Amino acid sequence: MVTVLLTGGAGFIGSHVAEHILRGTDWRLVFLDRLDCSGNLGRIAEIKGWDTYRTRCRWVWHDLKAPISSQLAGQIGPVDYVLHLAAGTHVDRSITDPMSFVYDNVVGTGNLLEYARQKVPGRFVYFSTDEVFGPAPAGVAYKEWDRYKSANPYAATKAGAEELCVAYANTYRLPVLVTHCMNVFGERQHPEKFIPGTIAKVSRGEKVTIHANRDRTKAGSRFYIHARNVADALLFVIDKGEPGEKYNIVGEREVDNLELAQLIAEYQGKPLRYEMVDFHSSRPGHDLRYALDGSKLAAMGWRPPVSFEDSLKRVVTWTLENPRWLIP
Repeated sequence: MVTVLLTGGAGFIGSHVAEHILRGTDWRLVFLDRLDCSGNLGRIAEIKGWDTYRTRCRWVWHDLKAPISSQLAGQIGPVDYVLHLAAGTHVDRSITDPMSFVYDNVVGTGNLLEYARQKVPGRFVYFSTDEVFGPAPAGVAYKEWDRYKSANPYAATKAGAEELCVAYANTYRLPVLVTHCMNVFGERQHPEKFIPGTIAKVSRGEKVTIHANRDRTKAGSRFYIHARNVADALLFVIDKGEPGEKYNIVGEREVDNLELAQLIAEYQGKPLRYEMVDFHSSRPGHDLRYALDGSKLAAMGWRPPVSFEDSLKRVVTWTLENPRWLIP
């Protein structure tokens, strides 16, 4: 039976990846997590069927800023694959405290790569971000190996960790695969994020802030994708991907934040009160538009299993039925 080491499994995306693996395969999971401000075991406990799945799971507490010792490796046990999702991800915090992101994202990834090249015979998937490429001008969608232009320390540390992965693939022949993902949403997401925050504000009749250009005429846009589709893509990459390669995981269409807020209000049957705000030109490190080219995975046969609209409807309904996840 396959055993996967999943870092950051108590995080938002990690918990959905765990759920997808547990419900769709017979694999075992070893969760490696430090359970800080972004980790929440409640996400795992709410996986449907968890009481049955838990027999296939083990937890190991560790902060990847420290190397994985031989004793800790013994606690982890034999592993076939590594899915490395643990990371510092908050752009604002990376601007105020950049060195913590260097330690978490670059040093932490280096420590995990060192462990993997000695202990793990199978594939190592590094989960990166569209932000390594920086803002995308209108009409531009970045391919996997395009140049990087990080706009903030968070993005730079993710790019640095990617380069470590490439180096380990080239130097040690470690079977590394890198994915870039765009903005992810779904159930159990922290309310500081745009979609759950907008759901909450619309439900309370509050004004929603829409990040826009300098003239406040064009809202920022993303290719939003549900976490369940991301999890499906990661398993596809493990199965079909080529070691040493990079893969973009992209939603099926671009959506600007005003349209997104209008859909959220429509699904609630409530009016949208909003204000366009020149956020990106006045604050460093934040970009109006990100865009990735998803044709590489598409040519290999992967498509998002659930559409954006269906995913968003489900998330709005689920969030309103589970308001405890809207508590900051």
